[in-house]
Parts: sequence; structure tokens; C-alpha cells
Amino acid sequence: MSDFIAEALQKLPTETPGWLSEQRRRGRSSWKSSTMPTRKTEDWKYTRLRALEEGAYLGWAERQDPTSPALTALRDQVHISGLDARMLVFVNGFYSPELSSPTAMDGMDIVHFSEADETQVETIRTHLGTAANRDKYMFTALNDSWLDDGVFVHVKQDSKVITPLHIVWLTVPQREAFSLSQRLLVVMEPGSEATVVEHFASDGAQQNSFTNGVTELVLGANARLCHYRLHLEEEHALHIGGVHARLDRDARLNSFHLGLGSILKRLDVVVRHEGNGAHCDLNGIYLPRHSQNIDYHTCIEHARPHCTTKEVFRGVISDNARAVFNGRIHIHPDAQKTVAELSNKNLLTSNKAEIDTKPELEIYADDVKCTHGATVAQLDDYALYYLCSRGIAREHAQVMLSTGFINELINNLQHPTLGEYLKPVLSDMFVQQVTQRERTE
Repeated sequence: MSDFIAEALQKLPTETPGWLSEQRRRGRSSWKSSTMPTRKTEDWKYTRLRALEEGAYLGWAERQDPTSPALTALRDQVHISGLDARMLVFVNGFYSPELSSPTAMDGMDIVHFSEADETQVETIRTHLGTAANRDKYMFTALNDSWLDDGVFVHVKQDSKVITPLHIVWLTVPQREAFSLSQRLLVVMEPGSEATVVEHFASDGAQQNSFTNGVTELVLGANARLCHYRLHLEEEHALHIGGVHARLDRDARLNSFHLGLGSILKRLDVVVRHEGNGAHCDLNGIYLPRHSQNIDYHTCIEHARPHCTTKEVFRGVISDNARAVFNGRIHIHPDAQKTVAELSNKNLLTSNKAEIDTKPELEIYADDVKCTHGATVAQLDDYALYYLCSRGIAREHAQVMLSTGFINELINNLQHPTLGEYLKPVLSDMFVQQVTQRERTE
């Protein structure tokens, strides 16, 4: 047993509902039997955990003063202008009612695990851990073992919830490094519709946090969920997280992911088609720079027939950064008439940038239509020359080409206001990269 695994077992929640004790016990048992990944571990071949193991991140998070001007300013910063949403804000893992907005909505219940009534507790116990496999994903087991609270979103049968739910997970530095667990369970009853935006952010100071996050999405028959997950943390914030979804008959999941890099950022996205006719649109963008790392592992499990998947991920890797993309589509023997597409395209804007991409198809049915592919390229010299010949400065041309590479996914978001929020954020980032590069050359 490694030192990190042993030390993490000593970290126990102090205040927690008793009915979560069995979930924690199972998590501790699975975590205790785990081994830390090495370069010989295929799923972690290109991502090292040294920063986590050597960083002493097992301290407790501290409750921050929610009335401090710095936190108030940070809330205004992560507010998405034009998005008429209910806002739920957490600071270093603690719910902040002062920074949140009223979340009451017709057709949707939003409660903390610790405040759930008997009916809600029964629903949580029925679904919690059914989408996320703690035995396969060791940091899900760690999340279970630390489980003291979480957010439960329950969309009632046939309810059409128009107003999005915007959940913001903020981190600010403490005197000593610390860890926190994020847990979200979304249960969509049959025929329901909703939008959930998960937003991870931090202040501009150098972070000393490790977030271990798990989100579970359970979609009933004919349910519709639009799910966004934005990782915009400062680059010293460590994050290992997972989004795990189960889709019943004719359910529809539209999921978009955006991730900036960090010292260590690993994100697993797992979607399981468990009902005939289910469909998933899974799109994502990753943008590491400086000496950052980011690792996206996606897995689509087609377990039933007549299901469809369209997956598109694009990356822009700059400076000395490194990105990893592993996209797997698994077609089970009973999943006849499956249609699945996977595309991963990458743009390297520096000679020292690196991408390790591995699209996978594993097919055990003979009546399917599946495609997959990956590309890696640099900025096109002819395109740069063309733009420069039209009077555009070279650095501006580089920004335009980098932005254009990902604009298709941004423009296709079902909520255009999110795109309008992200475009200037990403454009400013590209400008900073080009400016820094010009100074060093």
C-alpha cells in the first residue's frame, strides 16, 4: 500500500449523515485495495501523479468568510451574463448561501444530502454509485470514502425545467494545501428535461487545492439533459474528476466539456447506453499551455441496440504543455444497429507542445456503423501568410486561427449565452499566449 493511499484512509469526515456510512465503507474497502498508477498502468500511461503524492494535499478545507470583498468579486466574475439561471455556489467545498441565488424551481428538487427528507434519502440511496464504478475508477472509491455531503438534483417525471441550474465550485488558497470532494447526483425521471452547468473556478492567486470530483447523471426513459462542465481553475489547482452517466430507453444526453490545463488534471467521462434508442452528443475542448497537463479519458458503453453516439473533442496545446486524449467506444454483443462516431482533432501551436491521442473502437456486434479518427497538426503557414498579406499582424492571425479551430463547437452550444461568455475568455488566453511567445522569441 502506498503512503498516499494509507494517509488518505486516515482522512475521515467529521459530520455526515449516518445513512451514508455504507457508501463510505464500500469506498474505503475499494480504495484500500487499490494501487497507485504507474507508467505501466495503461489508463495512466501518460499522466503522472507525482504532484499529488508529493504535495501533502490531505489537509482539511476551511470555511471562508462569504462576505469578504474578494469572494463577492469572484462570484461576479463567474456569473454568466445573459444566462437566466439559478446559481448554487460552493467555496472550498462549503455551500455559500450568501453567494448563491434562490434555487426553487417547479419540477426540480435541489437539496444537500445532509438535508434530504426520507423520500429523497431513499431516491439518493437507490441511485448513488450506480453510474460511477468505484472498483474500476479508484478516485471514485476515494470520493466515496470521504463522502460527507453532496448535491442531489431531482427532476420530476414529465417536468420541463426551462431555467438552467448553474453550480459553481470555487477554490481559494489556504495557509496549507488541502483536498476537497465534490459530489453531484442528477436523477432525471422519465420524460423530464433540464439543463445543468457545472463550473469549476478559482481566484487569481496560486492555488494549493486538490479536488476529487464525481458527478453522476441518471436519465430515465425519454429524459433530456443538457450538461455543461467547465474547468477554468488556476493552473496550480489539482483536479481528478469524473462524469458518469446512465441512459435509459430513448434518453438524450447533450454534454459539453471545456478544460484548461493545470499541474495535474485528469477527467474521466463515461456514458452507458442501457436502454434501446438512447442517444449521446459528447463534445469537448481542452486548452493546456505553459507546462500544464490535461488528460481526458472518455468511454461510451453501448449495451443495448438502436443507440447512437456522436463524440467530438478538439485540443489546442501550446508552449511546453501536454495533453492526453483516450476515447473508447465499446459495442456490446447485444448492441445491434448501433451508430457511433468519434473524432479527435488537435492543434499544436508550439514545437514543444505534445499530444498523446488514442481513439478506440471495440466491437462485438456485426450490424453496426462506427467510425473513429484523430488528427494532429500545427498552424498552417499558408493560412498565416494569407492573413498577414491582408494586413493582419502575425500574432493576431495566430489568435484567429486558434480560435477558429474550436469555434465550431462553441457556436453549436445549445445555450448561445454560454458561448458568448466563453469566447472572450478563450480569446484573451490565446492573445496572452501569442504575446508571451513573441517576447521569448
